Amino acid sequence: MRIGLISDTHIPAAGRQLWPQVYDAFRGVDLIMHAGDLYIPAVLDWLAEVAPVIAVSGNGDYAGWQGNKPVRDPRLPETQLLEVDGLRIGMIHILGSPESPPYYTWERTLERYFGGPVDVIVHGDTHVEEIRTYSGVLLVNPGSPTFPRNMQLRLGTIGFLEIEEGRVHPTVQQLS
Repeated sequence: MRIGLISDTHIPAAGRQLWPQVYDAFRGVDLIMHAGDLYIPAVLDWLAEVAPVIAVSGNGDYAGWQGNKPVRDPRLPETQLLEVDGLRIGMIHILGSPESPPYYTWERTLERYFGGPVDVIVHGDTHVEEIRTYSGVLLVNPGSPTFPRNMQLRLGTIGFLEIEEGRVHPTVQQLS
């Protein structure tokens, strides 16, 4: 299974539409996961023309792109949990600091957001692409296709998860 990863699209603040390069890169994926800060839910409809989409709400989605009303869409829960080929994949917009004992431990965070241990967490918020492992969990942030590294509007990054026989291979792709 091939999953496309995207976050922090910020439409329409980043423009009226997503870059065409996003759609081109996602052609052929089995699923697209959007890790929040869409600003307008129509982004999910556009991506769904390429592949099925699941998403989570981001902190910018609560205020609405105009900053005056919340986005209310049942497709945008706080978290998502997906099981693929024996792997538990969680998605959330802001992962935050993994641990701040004694109140916030990694185990408590995983239990709170995903009902227990996960193998992979897809997240966004920082606009900085990242693939790393923390306490046995693969963490993947695809960055932002529109405002990479929180800089000016330009082509940024998206990500992919290739899953085969219970193994996951993450990548990040610079759009060009």
